[in-house]
Amino acid sequence: MRFLVTGSAGFIGFHLSKRLIADGHLVVGFDGMTSYYDVRLKQKRHAMLEATNGFRAHIGMLEDTEALARAVADCEPDIIIHLAAQAGVRYSLENPRAYVDANLVGTFNVLEAAREAKVKHLLLASTSSVYGGNEKMPFAETDPADSPMTLYAATKKAGEAMSHSYAHLWHIPTTCFRFFTVYGPWGRPDMALFKFAAAIEKDEPIDVYGEGQMQRDFTYIDDLIESIVRLTDCVPETGKPVAVEGGADSLSPVAPWRVVNVGGGQPSGLLPFIETLETHLGKKAVRNMMPMQKGDVRETHASPALLQALTGYVPHTSVDQGVKAFTDWFRTSYPVT
Repeated sequence: MRFLVTGSAGFIGFHLSKRLIADGHLVVGFDGMTSYYDVRLKQKRHAMLEATNGFRAHIGMLEDTEALARAVADCEPDIIIHLAAQAGVRYSLENPRAYVDANLVGTFNVLEAAREAKVKHLLLASTSSVYGGNEKMPFAETDPADSPMTLYAATKKAGEAMSHSYAHLWHIPTTCFRFFTVYGPWGRPDMALFKFAAAIEKDEPIDVYGEGQMQRDFTYIDDLIESIVRLTDCVPETGKPVAVEGGADSLSPVAPWRVVNVGGGQPSGLLPFIETLETHLGKKAVRNMMPMQKGDVRETHASPALLQALTGYVPHTSVDQGVKAFTDWFRTSYPVT
């Protein structure tokens, strides 16, 4: 099949493109190569993909409709997987306009491209941050998500709503997935694991927010990619919900659209996570205990019941296994040259 993957030089987009190519598909990648973090890392990821016979890269911003149209014309996609976004909860406090441009205008352009290309399935990345101030745990897709705590979360929730309208109006089968704290090799340097490892290796203190009392439903990258690949075959059909043990399908009553959590449902405390990193680096961290940051939530906890019902799969890699894989990569392959 032919896939258009936006954000193909990003952490998740790189791993997904690599897997799709290995499965025998053609992938056309679209990425803006922004300077939000080290561009060399993005360039290296793309270079690795371009070394295969199943990948072609297009460089451009989502807001550039002509550049996006060229990528779509080159691909003639059966499936579009939209991963590109301005990421980062904290950066949204510093540069909110970047989130409006990429996550609202950019997503609108992808929706228009999907409509014109008449794709068989459109899949869009959302985030666990849309659950915001929800206190009911675990988070289920059918729970209200009306209390975003950052502009980042608000733009991702808006993207879900926009895609629902397009699914209804133009009959575009659409799946939105809500990611839960993804980590692993080739990850983003702005994420906590990466920042902790870099500081520990330099014998610099790490900032531990929330006094270390936060919990996250960490998802290892290989588990995330397996989930996405399986979801590509789970094309929503209006009026055909699946049975979900202990829960309900999020399938829309008026559109071929659903939203799916991608998380294992096994949250870990931040302090045990740091201790696991210390074990695999063989060094203790100097911890600078800090209060909660503006916009942060104390806990995320996914219900994986719908993902299980749709795909027969639930992320299962332990934090110990995942952190070891990251530290092995970090010590042998970073920084990239």
